[in-house]
Amino acid sequence: MNPNERLKDLTPFVYAARNGSFAAAATQLNLTPSAIGKSVARLEQRLGARLFERTTRHLALTDAGQAYYETCIRVLNDLADAQAVLASHAQTPMGRLRIDLPASFGRLIVMPLLIAFSQRHPYLRPHITFTDRFVDLVEEGVDVAVRIGGVSHLPPAIGSRYLGTEQLIFCAAPAYLSRRGEPLGVDQLAEHDCVVYGKNDGAASPWAVTLPDGRREPVAVAFRMVVGDSEAQVAALEAGAGIAQMATWLVKDSLRAGRLQPILTDRVADGLPLHLLWPTSRRLTPKIDLLLQTLSEQLSIL
Repeated sequence: MNPNERLKDLTPFVYAARNGSFAAAATQLNLTPSAIGKSVARLEQRLGARLFERTTRHLALTDAGQAYYETCIRVLNDLADAQAVLASHAQTPMGRLRIDLPASFGRLIVMPLLIAFSQRHPYLRPHITFTDRFVDLVEEGVDVAVRIGGVSHLPPAIGSRYLGTEQLIFCAAPAYLSRRGEPLGVDQLAEHDCVVYGKNDGAASPWAVTLPDGRREPVAVAFRMVVGDSEAQVAALEAGAGIAQMATWLVKDSLRAGRLQPILTDRVADGLPLHLLWPTSRRLTPKIDLLLQTLSEQLSIL
């Protein structure tokens, strides 16, 4: 059956159900009561179910009619929302924009991009939060999230875009290397003070290197210090606390300024993947579409 045939009788049925009267529905739709009645009769015949209990004074929905009415309301509302979303493409991006970022990466890398973005689009009102915990985007009203780490098993309601993978290098402060010497191989790291990233449960993130054939090989170290914040870990390195394996985005300014020095440069490893996430129900709105495009272009640098 033609989809138009399925849809054309929905509106008369919904108006009749809402008003409890063919006559009232006819007045609102500028049709005759007879036309409304015939439309409902066609719908009942097509569905093979009675939708109304008819009396001389009032219409009452049957159980089947009530269930069908609730489904029709959802369908018509979804169509109206889709039309509004598509029409909004011609409008200036505006309104509240809820963005959630990982703490350190968000502050150091994404926040400058969002400041510039908001300056280019003054009618937007960004609401930016920073968290490394799991966030239910739909439940918490998040429009766009940046995530570092795995995003497998996402529900259909969440869209994702892979942007790249961070690179990990070994580095230390020049003062530390002057005092303790520079390791010439990964096996010599066990002889040095190692500063590792660790969670509150005391578990330290392991180090690894990428072999020429692409396999990852673990690096065994006896850590000297465990730090639960990556920016504090950089500060410890700059103060000469030891050697660490760090994401390049986190230490690029320190390397450029000479506060840190790369070592074992032939042992660069892949780190965690970077993704953009968003509720698919909001994908078509201009403000979200524009932000996804902007972040995709400017964060695909890892």
